[in-house]
Amino acid sequence: MSETPTPGGPTSGAPGISAVLESLPFHREMVDYLKTQEEELWKWFSSTAFLDEYAATTRLELLKSCYRFDAADHPDLYELVGAVGNRLGFSAPVTLYQSQSSAGMNAALCYVPGEAHLVLEGPIRATLSVEELRAIVAHELTHYLLWERQDGELLVADQMLSAMVSHPRAEPSHFESARLFRLYLEVHCDRAALAICADPLVAISSLIKVQTGLVDAQAEGYLRQSDEIFGQAEIKTEGLTHPETFIRARALKLWADRGADANEEIARMIEGALELGRLSLVGQHRLTSLTRRLLARFLEPSWLRTDPILAHARLFFPDLDLGAPVAPDVRPLKDDLASATDSVRKYVGYVLLDLATVDGTLEQAPLAAAVCLSEDLEISDAFLSLAGDELELAKRALTRLKKESAKIVTGAGPSPTVDESKS
Repeated sequence: MSETPTPGGPTSGAPGISAVLESLPFHREMVDYLKTQEEELWKWFSSTAFLDEYAATTRLELLKSCYRFDAADHPDLYELVGAVGNRLGFSAPVTLYQSQSSAGMNAALCYVPGEAHLVLEGPIRATLSVEELRAIVAHELTHYLLWERQDGELLVADQMLSAMVSHPRAEPSHFESARLFRLYLEVHCDRAALAICADPLVAISSLIKVQTGLVDAQAEGYLRQSDEIFGQAEIKTEGLTHPETFIRARALKLWADRGADANEEIARMIEGALELGRLSLVGQHRLTSLTRRLLARFLEPSWLRTDPILAHARLFFPDLDLGAPVAPDVRPLKDDLASATDSVRKYVGYVLLDLATVDGTLEQAPLAAAVCLSEDLEISDAFLSLAGDELELAKRALTRLKKESAKIVTGAGPSPTVDESKS
């Protein structure tokens, strides 16, 4: 319902305000990444200079392009916004406007530090019920609350990503990062309606009516329509700034039913599985972690730590530390690969194949070790197919390799007992 800014007591069964404002996992990962990997940029965008310059321009542009609702002339509208703001713990002054140029319906929050400017577009007041309008207002005010929260971390991250995609040398990962960041922001703000509306179906119907213009749109029927879509295929959003309405409706219902336990399923709808050709900065970080753990798993047997194999492994990570502990909350490699795309599993196969063939003095033993590891990771069929193609091995040779791999590894040297939780 809202554009992202340019520089410039819960009901029964609903989440508390603190739960609504808690950052989503992707946002936390992105903030942590930008803080550590782009430290100097983070310091610059954390300064207020660029926002101070933007504030006056924003106010002027709103006056030129919108009709401003004066509180004295529209007390009912300001009373509604004030009541929603009180429920959300919102203390900044709010100025309301009606866009003069919108063809459809929408609402947008224009952010200025210490001020909220809320723009209504199209016949939104005439189309929505009072409760549905409250849901829309809650969504927009939550944009402001999220920008202000935790020293404005989400605002800083958003502005950094916007600057990155505007740079002439922007990478696909920058575009994907900015896209996912904003998609998550929209579903996050949708969730605020659950703390305001007694019935989550009200929040869902408000989304449908704004998108379709229908006065009599029914949330229950639309949720059945959404279920039908997800019953036929694994779906993730293709939206650039907002997820599709059927995804937003489903996310709201999941949060209403399961709270934070729904985050993982919502992530599948927004991000999808890890895909090699469409990685965000967070996705790159996850793949880097996966690769590092894969190398450590393969090199657990001491007999595999020959100079050629270690040299190849350190082409990935010059600082590779085979004795480094793995954080206790890191998922096992097998689970990461189970939820990844074929492109990532193929990438893992190539990494294993390179490690298995770089030292010819060990003959077939490293390849057998790679087969054993691929079986542990439940990607053996894909790995054997890849090895057969790349090494030009006949089907009979592959069958024999698979059958005898454990015996070959045992004969090559002692292997430590693998603790899957460490990978």
